[in-house]
Amino acid sequence: MSKEITDKIYTAFDEMSQRNTRPRRIIAERLVQLANSGHDFTTDDLWQELRAIEPKIGRATVFRSIEKLVDKELLDRIEFADGTHHYRVCGGSHHHHLTCTQCHRVVEVDLCLPPEQLNAIGNQTNFEIEGHSLSLFGRCEACRS
Repeated sequence: MSKEITDKIYTAFDEMSQRNTRPRRIIAERLVQLANSGHDFTTDDLWQELRAIEPKIGRATVFRSIEKLVDKELLDRIEFADGTHHYRVCGGSHHHHLTCTQCHRVVEVDLCLPPEQLNAIGNQTNFEIEGHSLSLFGRCEACRS
């Protein structure tokens, strides 16, 4: 993951609050590590992991931080076919995710609906489309074997 993403994560935390508290620093540091590894995570897993470092870290603090970073498009929410979801630091470029229904492997897909199709959907429904998210599900090669 690029230094640019690392800087964006730290900047986002600086903008969230005037106070640079230890819990916020710990959350930011772990998210930078996750960004560099490319791993996805759940908020509960992240909270439990951070509690091992800082036992007093609040669940709400972790959840609010994650939601703020999703709002800033620094984290992507990855939906699975079973209704669960994970988060991943993706870096802000527009893409979608393909997830394996069996092992939950996640693949980033640089494929999107053409603008004409989005415009047609907006015209048919009388909506002004402001954004979209496309979730793709299937079974990866390893799970099909």
